[in-house]
Amino acid sequence: MGGAAQADSDERVRSYGRGAAILSVGIGITGLVTYAYFALASHKLSNHDYGQITLLWSAIFIVVSVLYRPVEQMLSRTISDRDVRGQSGHEHLRVAITIQLSLGVVFLVAALALHHPLKDNLLGGSSTLYWVLIGAVLGYAASYFARGFLAGHRRFGLYGGLVFMEAISRFMFALVVAVGLFSGQSVVALGMVAAPFVSLSVVPWAVRRSLRRSSAAVPADEDTDSHRVAELDAASSGEPSEEVEFTLSHGTGFAAAVLLIMISEQTFLNAGPLLVKATEGASGAAVAGFVFNVLLIARAPLQLFQAIQTSILPSLTRMAVGGEDDPFRRSVRLTLSAVAVFAFCVALAFLALGPWLMHVLFGGGHHYARGGLVIVAVGMGVYLSAATLNQAALAQARTRQAAAAWLCTAFAFVAYLAIPWGFHDRVLQVELGYFGAASLLCTLLYLLYRRPVTTAA
Repeated sequence: MGGAAQADSDERVRSYGRGAAILSVGIGITGLVTYAYFALASHKLSNHDYGQITLLWSAIFIVVSVLYRPVEQMLSRTISDRDVRGQSGHEHLRVAITIQLSLGVVFLVAALALHHPLKDNLLGGSSTLYWVLIGAVLGYAASYFARGFLAGHRRFGLYGGLVFMEAISRFMFALVVAVGLFSGQSVVALGMVAAPFVSLSVVPWAVRRSLRRSSAAVPADEDTDSHRVAELDAASSGEPSEEVEFTLSHGTGFAAAVLLIMISEQTFLNAGPLLVKATEGASGAAVAGFVFNVLLIARAPLQLFQAIQTSILPSLTRMAVGGEDDPFRRSVRLTLSAVAVFAFCVALAFLALGPWLMHVLFGGGHHYARGGLVIVAVGMGVYLSAATLNQAALAQARTRQAAAAWLCTAFAFVAYLAIPWGFHDRVLQVELGYFGAASLLCTLLYLLYRRPVTTAA
């Protein structure tokens, strides 16, 4: 009996690894395409225009990540949780749609009300960049809903296809500028608004597969096994295995806590460039673009890892709900080990070739300090480790505790950047701050992870 249980545990961990690996390959290619988009833009645009492109990108993904990733995470976790418990119905989808549409409307109203500050103060007076901001953010509402749905049902091939279509369509706008078919900042920016809509081309495939699955009389073996685990768990606890309605209040509570996490995450990634722009006067946009390039070492792998986060959350949720402590912790350790190896390779590459590589990718007359690049690369590994531990916390329904850790760390990071500290090199200050904040966050989330595993609610 013990041997069978161990074999089942091993298979769950292997399945977890396969799912993450499949998605990693596709998203890894997507990360390279994203690098290429900014590399082409950096070479073809002036420092000022490129700085505005990076600020537009930052603004879009601050808003998108804060508003929409909570619903993506909620869908990913809730669909997996309900599958394990054998619950039917679509109320969780209706709740998610309601929240997503409400957030989209709130953004639209706010963006229209702040038309002049956004256009003139943030985007240099460009009407094109302003409407790209609005169109892209609204488009990502549907894209992130689709991501959560696909991840929850573990359709990682379609998920990878969605984010790849997003990246490649955006890249094509920079490419046509690079080869001379079109020119100017506006063309490069239009790729940002086209990307989320093109990515939705995979949705019809997902809908067809969902309809075929719902019409099947017998569920898949894995789902049947999961349902049996949930039934046995309910029987052993003396509680009835009844369905609990997923309400708007339930969904909003989870999404609100994750929204705070997303605000903190975007603070880590974007506070540096935005504060530099605000404090460096007339050269602020150009210096912000330089800081953005440096932090792209952390940002692009995180874009890759965000997709992996969404893929590992449903698997960890299944293990947590089923009370499978051993495969749960082994899966987390597997991810942390992979992150460590990846970060070591990136840090080694930047130690050997960092300044040369950054000049090849982004050109310009900036001096990229080798030590600073390595600091950011190591900080990236620590940050991704914290992100892994965060997914473990969400799977165990410890969302509020995780949000508290993120908020405390984000506040400390902003306070550090706001204080001069005698730094003459603002870039070095951002690099050291990023590493320190990532280390603090990882420590807090690890302490949370060390607490005994409890069955997710």
